[in-house]
Amino acid sequence: MSQPRNGTPGDVEEIHWPSLVAAVSAISAVGIAIGLGLPLLSIILEKRGIPSTLIGLNTAMAGIAAMVAAPITTKLAHAYGVAQTMMWAVLVSAVSAIGFYYAMDFWMWFPLRFAFHGATTTLFILSEFWINAASPPSKRGFVLGIYATVLSLGFAAGPLLFSILGSDGILPFAVGACAILVAAIPIFIARYESPVLEEKPELHFMRYVFLVPSATAAVFIFGAVEAGGLALFPIYAVRASFTESQAALLLTVMGIGNMIFQIPVGLLSDRIKDKRVLLAGMAFMGLIGSLMLPFLVHSWVLMAGVLLFWGGCVAGLYTVGLSHLGSRLTGSDLAAANAAFVFCYAVGTVAGPQVIGAAIDVAGNNGFAWAIAAFFGVYALLSAARLLFIGKRA
Repeated sequence: MSQPRNGTPGDVEEIHWPSLVAAVSAISAVGIAIGLGLPLLSIILEKRGIPSTLIGLNTAMAGIAAMVAAPITTKLAHAYGVAQTMMWAVLVSAVSAIGFYYAMDFWMWFPLRFAFHGATTTLFILSEFWINAASPPSKRGFVLGIYATVLSLGFAAGPLLFSILGSDGILPFAVGACAILVAAIPIFIARYESPVLEEKPELHFMRYVFLVPSATAAVFIFGAVEAGGLALFPIYAVRASFTESQAALLLTVMGIGNMIFQIPVGLLSDRIKDKRVLLAGMAFMGLIGSLMLPFLVHSWVLMAGVLLFWGGCVAGLYTVGLSHLGSRLTGSDLAAANAAFVFCYAVGTVAGPQVIGAAIDVAGNNGFAWAIAAFFGVYALLSAARLLFIGKRA
């Protein structure tokens, strides 16, 4: 198995820009397509008279597809190569994106969702593996900060495109498909720089979920809080006496925090040898921020201020967790662990809305804050316990 690694004087400290551009282009295209596609598809189904429950069920195929695709992505990359697998994933996701326009029967949207999100999951995993493998150890956090910032911009650009293009005709589908296809160009150019998986992963896929638990647990918490928070915060805010537009602006502020803090957090992680310390610190800050929410409902400005920094803390769990993964593993083990990382994120996106929604039903509106605090609290306690009692591994 690949052993934990640390930077040495012999490490190449140059950033491989063609590799970075290829991986970031792939993931930003995915962000644009998903950001455009999620509201577009929901609006179209609503216009067709599909019940909200079935729309939600169809949307949930994203998480299922991600959980199915994650274990097989490394095997495909080992068999066919990282760059070639990514280019096939680009093609599948682009074809399925345009396929939604021609699929008149609702049942057809289930295999299309599965294909689209399965392919984009493959792009997520291999892009992150490529970046982790190509990043010099001393600059990994900075490079991953760039990656996360561009991904956030992609997700933000998607809804903006939707507001411009609307939901009529083939144009929005064609724009989404073209955005994905363009990502194949830098991948093709940098194909000879893509990492080579000469050996198969040594462990069963599920073992990688627990191999670097500080990273995989962090991304599970991130997925749960992000998905549950985005889905249910508008309800929480409106019930707390904010208007719909104020609630939407608060989400925007949180998204800005998500975006602007990625590179600073990445640079900070480069200065900290044991990334678990930073992960624990961000979890404690997330816990404090979520516990403050019920006391801020009378002031939009104070709520916005907390959410700006809170959004950065939440997103930092993903960036630093990914950096921690890259500092511990190499080669095929890193690729498999990246797949496990995305798998845990997908599980979190399924679990988060369910837990937070149930908490609101049981404990009232403040159940939103208590549930999110519980997610952060469990991770903070577990990470603190590992640091104190298990000790720091070399």
